[in-house]
Amino acid sequence: MAHGGGVAGLISRAGGPEIQRESNQKAPINTGEATFTTAGTLPHKYVIHTVGPIYRDGTQGEPGLLASAVTSALKVADQLKLKSISMPSISTGIFGYPLEPAIKVIVNAIFNFLKGESTLEEVHLCEYSSDKAEEIKNIIEGNF
Repeated sequence: MAHGGGVAGLISRAGGPEIQRESNQKAPINTGEATFTTAGTLPHKYVIHTVGPIYRDGTQGEPGLLASAVTSALKVADQLKLKSISMPSISTGIFGYPLEPAIKVIVNAIFNFLKGESTLEEVHLCEYSSDKAEEIKNIIEGNF
């Protein structure tokens, strides 16, 4: 829950120090778990924080932990009665998860979650790099 780098760092810097202060109060959370804070100065109600796995070689339980991180974040969104959520490609940055297998896990976890009852109507995959967003779009179009 220390938002120094990656997407978490970007969100925390953009939303101001309140996000990190609130995160410190909720820390620690385990890999695969999620919690939330307010969004600080961002124009949103909440920031949902989840911890994805550090990728080693794909045989250390990484797919299950990544699916759990996604599902946990979606459950928090549902508990908050949100209608939409934007989610980055968890673990594919500084945690080293290869993009294509990660996107397959993330999208499958989203589909599986949305099969049940939920307040969520939209789940957006987001990226701060247009190149990575295009790569994700191509992965999704080629696999789903």
